[in-house]
Amino acid sequence: MKQRSLWKALLVIGSLCMAAPVLADSSFRVIASFSVLGDLVKRVAGDEIDVVTIVPRGQDVHRWELTPPNVLAIEEADIVFYNGFGLEPWLRHVEAMAGNDLRLKAVAEHADFTPLPTPVGRLEGAPDPHMWMDPAGASAYVEVIARTLAERYPQKAEGFRVRAEETRRSLGLLAERIHERLQGIPQTNRVLFTSEAGMAYFARAFGFEYAAIWGSNGETLGSAFDMAAMSERLTHTRPPALFFESTTPYIHMDALSRESNIALAGPLYVDALGDSDGTAYNYPAMLTHNAELLHMALGGARP
Repeated sequence: MKQRSLWKALLVIGSLCMAAPVLADSSFRVIASFSVLGDLVKRVAGDEIDVVTIVPRGQDVHRWELTPPNVLAIEEADIVFYNGFGLEPWLRHVEAMAGNDLRLKAVAEHADFTPLPTPVGRLEGAPDPHMWMDPAGASAYVEVIARTLAERYPQKAEGFRVRAEETRRSLGLLAERIHERLQGIPQTNRVLFTSEAGMAYFARAFGFEYAAIWGSNGETLGSAFDMAAMSERLTHTRPPALFFESTTPYIHMDALSRESNIALAGPLYVDALGDSDGTAYNYPAMLTHNAELLHMALGGARP
């Protein structure tokens, strides 16, 4: 109860200090926890539903702290879609302030998609939350989103169903295009090493050996132990390039790159979309950007 009162106080203070987010005229309001999930929710929800994203483009979903505009948006929402499996540690604050009318939906935890274990770090063995990095995982998200929206807004259920089917069909085509683009990378070069362990589902879907320095951006980044373990691995496995991500400091991979004399490439987009005018402006563009980067850095056949 104390926690909820604290967030109510924050709401009042924030409303005095900052303007509330601009919402459309619709009385149907939905929240997505971060930009990648927000893109998928918008594809299913269509134009009749306001979709507000808590963690904006380019920001780390693991380390976000709620802002007064976030709190205002949550107070006015019908549904909060979040990933789950520990991706959003700050979600406990949303749960503390949620009223009886607000539905919280952990999309990954309800998706019909087999999770991989987190391969390294403090959460090693726990379900890896980054399911959306496989288009089949994103497609499973779309099913959960459509079903949840239809339960809350039954009068719009047919529109959700149609848009979900269209989205899932386009995700299937996206996967085919990525497979085709990555086919030219020689088998000996199909090694993907990143900072955070966020690309395991992508690696499984498209046939890469995979390793990372740490498990989640929510833990200590680049500890001496983790860096030494990756350095040791690089003495046995030498990929054409090492990769850093858009929401992680590149200094750790840069240090390993210099030490091992292996090229550094990036950024890969995993936990956030890029700028609206950039190459990773929505979900399909994000995966396409990543595929192009891997193709170039790992010696894919031209063009």
